[in-house]
Amino acid sequence: MEATRIEIDEEMRLARRKVAKNLLWLGIVGMVMLFGGFTSAYVVRHEKGDWLDFTIPTTFFISTAIIIVSSITMNWAVIAAKNDNLKNIKSAMLLTLLLGIGFIISQYLGWKNLVEQKVYFAGRESNASGSFFYMITFMHLLHLFGGIIAVIVVNFKALAEKYSSKDYLGIQLCAIYWHFLDALWIYLFLFLYLIR
Repeated sequence: MEATRIEIDEEMRLARRKVAKNLLWLGIVGMVMLFGGFTSAYVVRHEKGDWLDFTIPTTFFISTAIIIVSSITMNWAVIAAKNDNLKNIKSAMLLTLLLGIGFIISQYLGWKNLVEQKVYFAGRESNASGSFFYMITFMHLLHLFGGIIAVIVVNFKALAEKYSSKDYLGIQLCAIYWHFLDALWIYLFLFLYLIR
């Protein structure tokens, strides 16, 4: 009887993992389509002319480095979970959270620098190039806020020592989403930097 219960629990855990990952990938496909639409609209509008050329603030380069490092710390958390290293899970997840906050701050500072260059999102003095830059970077940041919430939840569960090599689904899902946000930002940043 006890063996049957353990088998049922294991089957439920495997089913939950499969459904959760599939739903996450479905959401990621939706986000790819959304940002694909934004970048396509950007290219179409760019071709029409009347396009303000401005210097991308250095803080956006810094934020790119920050998010790349945060993917490394997230990967460290996954490896630590696979090895039942609770101390490293906690350290890696805390660093990921701090780097995520650093990314948010650097994005804000970048927008502030754009305003100092008189690049505005909307209004009489705005231009489509600035509007697209703000919109695309802001939409990425909105999705990153979702990632920050997930990282906070995983941090709390890590502190409560809920993860082990047998069950670290929360860290895996968080890592998949975080790595996606990292790859998405690199694509968007290169796109915005190269197509001006």
